[in-house]
Amino acid sequence: MTASLDKTILSVKGLLSLKNVVIPAYQRPYKWTLKNVTELFQDLLTQQDKSAYRLGSVVFHQHKTDAGDQQLDIVDGQQRTLTLVLAVWAVIETRLSKIDRQDLKSALQQLEPEIKSFMARQHFASQVSQFNLQQNYQELKRLVSRNEFTESHIDFLLHKCQVVVFILHDVSEAFQFFDSQNARGRDLEPHDLLKAFHLREFAEHESELKAASVSHWESLDSDDLAKLFATYLYRIRQWAKGNSARYFGKSQVELFKGVNLDKVGYFPYVETLRITHHFVDDYNNQYQRKIDGQKQVFPFHLDQMIINGRRFFELAEHYQQQVSQIVAGEYDAEGQQPVMIHGAVLNQQASEIIRILNSNHRYPNRTRTGDQYVRAMFDCALVFYIDKFGAQDLSLAIEKIFIWAYRCRIRQQVVQLATMDNYVLDNNLFIHIKEATQPKDVLTLALPSIKHAENKNNRQADNATDDPLVKLFKEMNYYEE
Repeated sequence: MTASLDKTILSVKGLLSLKNVVIPAYQRPYKWTLKNVTELFQDLLTQQDKSAYRLGSVVFHQHKTDAGDQQLDIVDGQQRTLTLVLAVWAVIETRLSKIDRQDLKSALQQLEPEIKSFMARQHFASQVSQFNLQQNYQELKRLVSRNEFTESHIDFLLHKCQVVVFILHDVSEAFQFFDSQNARGRDLEPHDLLKAFHLREFAEHESELKAASVSHWESLDSDDLAKLFATYLYRIRQWAKGNSARYFGKSQVELFKGVNLDKVGYFPYVETLRITHHFVDDYNNQYQRKIDGQKQVFPFHLDQMIINGRRFFELAEHYQQQVSQIVAGEYDAEGQQPVMIHGAVLNQQASEIIRILNSNHRYPNRTRTGDQYVRAMFDCALVFYIDKFGAQDLSLAIEKIFIWAYRCRIRQQVVQLATMDNYVLDNNLFIHIKEATQPKDVLTLALPSIKHAENKNNRQADNATDDPLVKLFKEMNYYEE
């Protein structure tokens, strides 16, 4: 395949100057929205001091038409290319006659017939495409008309914003290349999209820290990172806001993008983060640390605003350790000795809960899909409690969280992803923990008992009374015959 692969780096002007570019009929509709457009232009405003700025890649399949012309079909990069076409056309429409720099005026005049020709060749049958094209173009005209979008920004857009262009000459190879990029490309995983974003957010003087962060991140198992974000961090952050948290994909990564302290204004809401950020760095860089060996860890919290760049990688490492202590610690609890989590020795009842939840012998249904969903609720709530209150009253918290979570399992015949999500939103313990100021605010939360008639999990079974969950509920006086 590499023999027929041409790769080059083109400026936006170079990309839009390509002849006979076509969006083939097999391409999906144009789905970029106003959000994508505003993010692109925010990048233009914040990145213009760079000598070059990469916008991604475009894959073309080059072939001859019946007329003998060389045609370039867009295999990948349609969304990005169309948005750039709209952006430059908006500049031509609204700014061309007012531009003072002759070189910019000349460049736009050269692009004008090329863009007209490109758009004339396209056929947008989808109403989704038509709507998004119209909406985005109107927004782009508003953005490029603003005073803060200067001729320097136009120059940056045309000449310093770049794309990596791949041109393949066989259609099967083009799709093979596209599929391989999507199948093996780690940058397409949500957590690795976050990696790419936050690497760009590092301060220039943090090159050594940046290298160390990359090295540590790459040493982690990709599946473990995916689980950390999808099963724990995403769900906790969403549920704590009262939002649904079913799937963590590329469109949800915004939840883990926050503020760049070097670029955001001196707004009041940022000051606590800014003060803490610089205090921790100053404390750790003092010469006394070489003597006492102490190190201040940034005080992360699961529901706080993300600090972009270095702190994001520290946050991921921090919660990987926090979660592993909880989960790994639980899975060591198979004997009769009291269970220890985060340095706290659990009481008899909490230890028994953990031992049963982790025993295939005593709780054989624990590996069923529905039971795993309920376990995810339990673990997320426990992680969130410890994140806020540490090990204070941890045994009582485990008892309370167990009753809250597993009430869903006993009362449901089938537990699906939607069941779990809806249960949390209807009985939101995460908001209760978030708003609590003392552990007692969580521990005194009133939870209803389950009546035997409500047991849809196994009430009709001969061995219903032997169910380990029911036994625990009875021991804790939360099950009524």
